[in-house]
Amino acid sequence: MTRLIALLLLFLTAQAGAAGLQARVDRTQVGFGETFELILESEDGTQFANPDLTPLADSFVVSATRRENRLVGSQGQTRPVTRWLITLQPRHAGQLQVPALSMGQWRSEPILLQVQAGATDSAEALAPVFIDASLDQDQVYVQAQVVLTLRIYHSVSLYEDSTLSPLQMTDALVERLGDVRTYEKLINGVRHGVIEVRYAIFPQKSGELAIPSQLFRAVAVAQDDPYSLLGPRTGRATEVKSPSIPLQVRPIPPEYPRDIPWLPARRVTLAEAWNPEPAQAKVGDSLTRSLLLQAEGLSSAQLPPLGEGSVAGARRYPDQPNLANQVTAQGVMGSREERIALVPTHPGRVALPALTITWWNTEQDRLERTELPARELDIQANPDLVQPPLEPAPMREAASAAPLVWPWQLGNLVLACTTLLGFGLWLRARRQPAVQRAAASGPSPRTLLDDIRRACLANDSQATRQALDAWARNQPETLADMAARFVPLSDALDGLNGALYSETGQQWQGDALWQAIQSLPPASQPAAEQQQGPLPPLYPR
Repeated sequence: MTRLIALLLLFLTAQAGAAGLQARVDRTQVGFGETFELILESEDGTQFANPDLTPLADSFVVSATRRENRLVGSQGQTRPVTRWLITLQPRHAGQLQVPALSMGQWRSEPILLQVQAGATDSAEALAPVFIDASLDQDQVYVQAQVVLTLRIYHSVSLYEDSTLSPLQMTDALVERLGDVRTYEKLINGVRHGVIEVRYAIFPQKSGELAIPSQLFRAVAVAQDDPYSLLGPRTGRATEVKSPSIPLQVRPIPPEYPRDIPWLPARRVTLAEAWNPEPAQAKVGDSLTRSLLLQAEGLSSAQLPPLGEGSVAGARRYPDQPNLANQVTAQGVMGSREERIALVPTHPGRVALPALTITWWNTEQDRLERTELPARELDIQANPDLVQPPLEPAPMREAASAAPLVWPWQLGNLVLACTTLLGFGLWLRARRQPAVQRAAASGPSPRTLLDDIRRACLANDSQATRQALDAWARNQPETLADMAARFVPLSDALDGLNGALYSETGQQWQGDALWQAIQSLPPASQPAAEQQQGPLPPLYPR
């Protein structure tokens, strides 16, 4: 009862957080005189009032406010969301706090904001349209990230069909960071609109690299025609060009190991997760190990693979890696997630080796290693799985060290056994009738093979496994013995197990398994059974 009450309170708390007032800003670092947007969201459909913006007046100037109502889809469900977009301008530089805002019974969380003091602008910056380009650092290592920021300032209205030439470089990889940002900034008492575009650049060759200039084309609205926005378009075409910026690209440091991938980043993290937890794992259980590698300043394509190699005492079924890039204020943060299904094959301890990622810290300019320590899994025996007992090693050694039996002793033993066998067969033949009808029990071998064929052609891994077990119980040898003497059957069974134990459910094709069963050679019979034939009549004529 206590657990039920705790779950109910947790559910109500989650619902209250979803329906409450959520606050965020489009950026946490702004310059003095610039504007930014505060976004407020609420899923409470019973509230029709607007949030109280009075606490903002002490530190910010509210330039504009607009409200949006939309439907948001998540996990197959749609829900209404009310959003307020509030344009703010800081009143002074320094660290400011967007205060908590209230709406009815809901209250948002405060947000910290860093407002940088604006630099003194030159007379050239007072042109109606001008462009500024800057890099976050003057020198960078090869294949490391440098962020290029382009800001287009305009004190006149522009038509929406403005264009910016694409950034193309032969000796570097270029990736656009997010969408275009638009805001306002006050320069020398004149309000300018700002169009901001950011790029992540990864140089591929050391030496001096020139960031090429970009051309911005737009049509400015004529100032003397107040109806130009509603009527035919009139105005003046404007072209501005950004300056070319030199960048010094440093080579790989000599102290970095040459036999591992080069990873220049600001920060690297490595973590793991298990589903389910391997504390009570048994033989035959499927354990999914998730490895997550994240690197700030690197794309996901630059991250090396994880968790390679076999694991003693367990079968390993890896899934396809999941690569993703996340845009942050510092640029790109790449992530690589790998999921491996581990199936223990015998009880005892299964050792997982340590994982070490060697990388170069570009902020502190030194070699670092991020390590996931080794661990051991305590695998318990599974009573549901029947395993043949293994003969202890001392007994096998003692049997191999025993002296050979003398020929006459072996001959007497064979003669006694054959005499007893013949007498037993004679007694059995005397008790049985002349004609005996065999009673069929259970499905026929042909029916079992038809079940396997239908399941394989339908690519149904679960049905194929059940039909395969039913067929193997009617064979003179086990399924493991058949796989051990016939390699195609062993490979087909590994593919079937991979589809059954994989967490994501790999697409399985059953043609190879059906062909292997059809091509399975018959088991070799012992010499005694090959020579055995029908008994001669007791009373020959």
